[in-house]
Amino acid sequence: MAFRKPWASPLFPVSRRDFLVTAAILLCAVLLCFFLRQAGSIDGFAAPVFVLAVLLISRLTRGYLYGSISVILGVIFVNFIFTYPYWAFDFHNPGYPITFFTLLMISLITSTLTAQAKRQASLLAENEREKMRSGLLRSVSHDIRTPLTSIVGSTSAVLENPGLSSREQRELLENAREEAQWLIRVVENLLSITRMGDAQARIAKEPEPAEEVLGAAAQKFRRRFPQVKVAVSAPEELLMVPMDPILIEQVLANLLENAAVHGGASSVALLLTAEEGFARITVRDDGRGIPKKDLDGLFDGRLKARRSPDGDGKRNMGLGLSVCRAIVLAHGGSITARNLSRGAEFSFRLPTAEGEVPL
Repeated sequence: MAFRKPWASPLFPVSRRDFLVTAAILLCAVLLCFFLRQAGSIDGFAAPVFVLAVLLISRLTRGYLYGSISVILGVIFVNFIFTYPYWAFDFHNPGYPITFFTLLMISLITSTLTAQAKRQASLLAENEREKMRSGLLRSVSHDIRTPLTSIVGSTSAVLENPGLSSREQRELLENAREEAQWLIRVVENLLSITRMGDAQARIAKEPEPAEEVLGAAAQKFRRRFPQVKVAVSAPEELLMVPMDPILIEQVLANLLENAAVHGGASSVALLLTAEEGFARITVRDDGRGIPKKDLDGLFDGRLKARRSPDGDGKRNMGLGLSVCRAIVLAHGGSITARNLSRGAEFSFRLPTAEGEVPL
C-alpha cells in the first residue's frame, strides 16, 4: 500500500509552478504599492492592490494553499510596509481584522469557484472522450465485421468449389487479401489510439523534419495505390515540428486513403507550408468531394458506411477521420475540411517548437 504524503492533498497541493506564480504576483503588488507611495498616494491604496493580488493568485493556482498564504502575506505587507507608521507592525487599528477576513473570504471563494470550473471542464472533456469511444466502437463494429464476412466467403468458395477456374480462384483470393489489408489498416488506427492514450501528456513529441514524414507517407501510399498520382510540395527551408512521427504518418495515411477510396481521386497534392508558430499540412485531391450532409460531423466517428460506385459498402471513413482528429488535437493542433471547385481539401496545423520559425 502506497504511503500518501500529507502535502499531496488535492486541497493543498504543493507545486513549483504555483509557488512561482504566487511569488511573481506578490512581487508585482509590492512594487506597484511602492510606486503609488512614491507618487504621493495617501494611505489605504495598498489594501485594494493586495485584494486584487489575492484574487489572481487564488484564480491561477490549484487548491487553497497559495491563496491562503497570499492572504497572510498581504495583511503583513499592508500593515508593516504600506501603513503609517511604516516598517512597523500596528494591529491596534480595528480595520485589520476586517481586512484579513475580507482577503480570506476572497481567497476561499475564488479557489472554490476555480476548482469547480476545472472539475466541470474535466467532466466535459471526459464526456467528449466517451462520445469518441462510442463513435469509434460503432465504426469498428462495422469495419471489422463486413471484411471478415467477405474473407470467410471468399476462402470458403475456393475450398468448397475445387472446380473453379484459376482465374476465379485468383479473383476470390485477391478479394480476401484486399479485405485483410483493410482490416490491418483498421487495427493500425486502433493501435494509434492506444498509443496516444487519453492525455496529451502521453504523446512523445520530438522535433522531426516534417518534409521527411510527408515523403514517407507518400511513398507508402504510392505502393498501395499506384494508379493515383501523388505530388509532394514543401518549403526550401527545413521545418522542424514537435510530433510523434508514427502518429502523424497515420493521419496522412488515413487522409490519402480517403482521397483515393472515398473521393475517387486520380491525383493528390500533399502540401507543407510554414505559418507563424505553426506548420500546415494539406491533402488536396481532384475527386468527388465531400457530401454536404457529412461536413458537420466529418470527424466525430459517426459517419455511416456508404456504397461506392463498385457496390462496396464496407468503406467507412468515419473511423479514420476521427482518429485523425484525435491525434492532431493531442499534438495541440487543429484539423479542417472543405470542398473545392473540384475535389476536397483536408488541412491540419501543428505548432512548431515554442513558436519557432523555419530553420
